[in-house]
Amino acid sequence: MPDSNKYRIEVHAQPQFIPEQSDPDNNRYIFAYTITITNVGEIPAQLVSRHWIITDGNNEVQEVRGLGVVGKQPLLQPGERFEYTSGSSLTTPIGTMKGSYQMVAEDGTHFSAEIPEFVLASPRALH
Repeated sequence: MPDSNKYRIEVHAQPQFIPEQSDPDNNRYIFAYTITITNVGEIPAQLVSRHWIITDGNNEVQEVRGLGVVGKQPLLQPGERFEYTSGSSLTTPIGTMKGSYQMVAEDGTHFSAEIPEFVLASPRALH
């Protein structure tokens, strides 16, 4: 595939448990995550939408789709990065998130940027 380096986005996630907003007695676990999106390709690309797959500790799956991220549709030049923080609520102390961002390159090419799976875990949920 000759364009394999042309359309490349790297995504890194840093999750964090938010104890002051969580209520374990009522099965409410709140997590924040900071996402860094970097255009490591050779052409400017804009993030237009997102698709999240959120799985809790009971293997209950929730899918979330929407335009942009935190109300923005950032246009990333080659080498540029965009960072944002958002959150998620689970009914279990552990879960995972993964998904993809739908991108449009400056030349009109549509492609997906994978969001690698990451773990949401409250303290002591993992041994």
